[in-house]
Amino acid sequence: MTERRRDPLTGEWRMFARHRQDRTFLPPEDHCPLCPTRPGGPPTEIPLADFDVVVFENRFPSLVAEPPSPDVAGSELYPVTPSVGANEVVVYSADHTLGLADMDAARVARLVAVWADRYAELGGRDEVAYVFIFENRGVAVGVTLHHPHGQIYAYPEIPPRPRLELDVAAAHLVRHGTCVVCDVVGRERADDVRVVARNRSFLAFVPFAARFPYEVHLVSQRHAASLLDLTDPERLALAELLQAVVAGYDHLFGFPLPYVMSMHQAPTDDGQHQAISHLHLELTPLHRSADRLKFLAGSELGAGAFVNDTAPEDTAGQLRAAMARAGIFTGAAG
Repeated sequence: MTERRRDPLTGEWRMFARHRQDRTFLPPEDHCPLCPTRPGGPPTEIPLADFDVVVFENRFPSLVAEPPSPDVAGSELYPVTPSVGANEVVVYSADHTLGLADMDAARVARLVAVWADRYAELGGRDEVAYVFIFENRGVAVGVTLHHPHGQIYAYPEIPPRPRLELDVAAAHLVRHGTCVVCDVVGRERADDVRVVARNRSFLAFVPFAARFPYEVHLVSQRHAASLLDLTDPERLALAELLQAVVAGYDHLFGFPLPYVMSMHQAPTDDGQHQAISHLHLELTPLHRSADRLKFLAGSELGAGAFVNDTAPEDTAGQLRAAMARAGIFTGAAG
């Protein structure tokens, strides 16, 4: 079963992939499918003795280039379509324990280059409208493999959250004649209290209306619609700041902080979104303290209205302090 069904109440498309129930779940390190295939060892997803960065099609996809026909018949009220698109896995390193926080900036920059390549390649397909790059880290967010890796979903339409952001940005452009993200960057630089780290090209801050206590957005300081609009020095700057923020997370409570990293950039179906698309990465850890998680409960799941138990100005200060204790250069005034 691999199909997409449209919710008549919200207009949102949902993916159904029954075979994903059987995917590999937290195997021991010596049976990790994302490690290199060692001589004399069990075969893995990667038939190489060593590698830098590897991308391959997900063995348990919810979107595929040539999907089977849906299991159920659709109707005007309940539209059903094949799950056309792509799901890819991006393995960061042959090292089973080397995550973003442990890499040097040059290695992270190579990963950024890979993301840009896959964004261009997948976005060039006629059936793809939006390329979504993300990482799930930690058991708390549901990761099933410990080996540091990310994923890429290529959707046939713009998914709900990016769609909402684009609609709000379009309305802001009509009302004010400016990009809303550019305006946010200007305000955060001026206020400075929520800024966690910065460098020559990117700004990292806890959003003014953060959904999660230690949520951080990494945003291009100039208007860049996608990774393809960045120069090589800007890609390196993104890599440096991303590495610094994730390292800061790991020093906040003394353990690798589980998070979801999601990259928001221009849709790939046409060029009409360039003025309202502004490249940014959203990192959303689930912890609200060292021993407590921020659960999505009634207001969040039922109404879509987030309740944050902390002040963004306070959590930004805590992150800056953690980074300072670890000797991580942030460029932030504090």
